[in-house]
Amino acid sequence: MMKRPFYVCFSRDEALTSAVSLRRIINMMTVIFIVAFLSVAGPSTSFAKAWPERPVRIVVPFPPGGAIDTMTRILAPYLEAGLKKSVVVENRAGAGGIIGTEAVARSTDGHTLLMTAMGHVMVPALNPKISYDALGDFRALAPVGVVPNVVVVPANSPYKTVQDIIDAAKADPGKLTYGSAGVGSSLHMTAALFAAKAGIELTHVPYRGSVAAMTDLVSGRIDIMFDSTTSVAPFVADGRIRPLAVATSARTKAFPDIPTIAENALTDYAVDWWYALLAPKDLPQEGLQKVAAIVAESLQDPKVRESFAAIKVEPMKGNTQSLSDTMQRDSNEWGKLIRELNIQTQ
Repeated sequence: MMKRPFYVCFSRDEALTSAVSLRRIINMMTVIFIVAFLSVAGPSTSFAKAWPERPVRIVVPFPPGGAIDTMTRILAPYLEAGLKKSVVVENRAGAGGIIGTEAVARSTDGHTLLMTAMGHVMVPALNPKISYDALGDFRALAPVGVVPNVVVVPANSPYKTVQDIIDAAKADPGKLTYGSAGVGSSLHMTAALFAAKAGIELTHVPYRGSVAAMTDLVSGRIDIMFDSTTSVAPFVADGRIRPLAVATSARTKAFPDIPTIAENALTDYAVDWWYALLAPKDLPQEGLQKVAAIVAESLQDPKVRESFAAIKVEPMKGNTQSLSDTMQRDSNEWGKLIRELNIQTQ
């Protein structure tokens, strides 16, 4: 006996109900798929909000009024215009820049940047107890400026050239003294490298800041000082101190007639003390590209260049990649010197 086929019959209303239910299931599955896709794809997809979503904060880990603070405030309006968000400059000084730097390393809002100096990459060797990784926890963002250091002596000093200093130090090791703004400061490290390259022994006299050191240099209590063009300019202008050479790889516009140390005595010596914007490692790529482009364009603006020149700062050449390379190189080279000389801030 043949089996009869089995049919399931729906009424018209039942069929419509089934179709509606099927569409609901399909719509629900589509929503689930999109949510799952977004959670995996993350903020880099076209569904993400454009950066920045809120005001941007730039932490300066040093007190207000210095060259690094002034540079940041010169650039802030340009960043505001380019990002179309408020840019707040916050000074968080202390421990030679460590306190403010730690705050940026711990930030999680994706809108906090760090304005810092070359000393940033020296800190791990100077103070191994710091809680952040100077390279691993930060990304190079934008080179900003170079502030040359100058070798200066009292106005009545017998030393006329850097070679005179080297000769005197070799004749009587340890007799000549140099002042600095403290152990590990740019003034200290620039002079320490000079002594190491020249193969001489100088006695370091650390002060609580460069102002106190400069006061003693003017009065003749110390023999030599390496200090920034920003700091020494007024003292040179009124004849209280005499510049001998600049520490940079090329002559500086602030003192165009003063030779470099490399020209004067040590051909392999150069310290271009840089200042730059860094970002925590989790800053979105879009943010990094935007800020880098705005800073690069701003540094070509005649008004910015004029403002920088007024504080004896020279715009730093390069880009994000060259800054990253410079940070890695300086970390290696200065770290080696610091360990060899056993310089510790703690």
